[in-house]
Amino acid sequence: PGGSEHSKHGAWTFKFSRGEEGDKFKFDEVNNAEAQLLGRVTYEGFAEAWPKRSGDPFSAKFNSMPKYVASTTLTQLEWNASLLQGDLTEEVSRLKHEGGQDILVFGSCELVYTLTQLDLIDEYRLMVFPLVLGSGKRVFRDGSEKKILKLVETKTFASGVVVLSYEPVAKGDEK
Repeated sequence: PGGSEHSKHGAWTFKFSRGEEGDKFKFDEVNNAEAQLLGRVTYEGFAEAWPKRSGDPFSAKFNSMPKYVASTTLTQLEWNASLLQGDLTEEVSRLKHEGGQDILVFGSCELVYTLTQLDLIDEYRLMVFPLVLGSGKRVFRDGSEKKILKLVETKTFASGVVVLSYEPVAKGDEK
């Protein structure tokens, strides 16, 4: 977790500078996307912090892009957000087929776990930090189905942060 979660290690990612190249990567990632897909917890944290940020191209894009929130408890949303209602597989599949650009999922550990189990992720972009925490939230956890991934890109930043981009290998194409 990189945000302000109330955990032993909350906000640990903010102690690492991605450097100019890492910042450019994140800007390009957001700039090339058409929407965000968020879980309730991440949405609530982002909606509290991001609307207060402005004056730079990243904040402008981040705040203006549509957000879709998967939640069974929220009833009202703000910050350019819509609530996904109904079957998550159907809703996410509809979003994927309507748009022509990326739909990004930031944080949203529970949502990512669910999307992984439902085979709804087209590409994983995992940021690996030079740190061992020893505890905390896990995206890939016990009980998860095995998923074969193909490495499609690696980016290494001066800070030691590495971004590994993987695409799922279709069932039946595993080697």
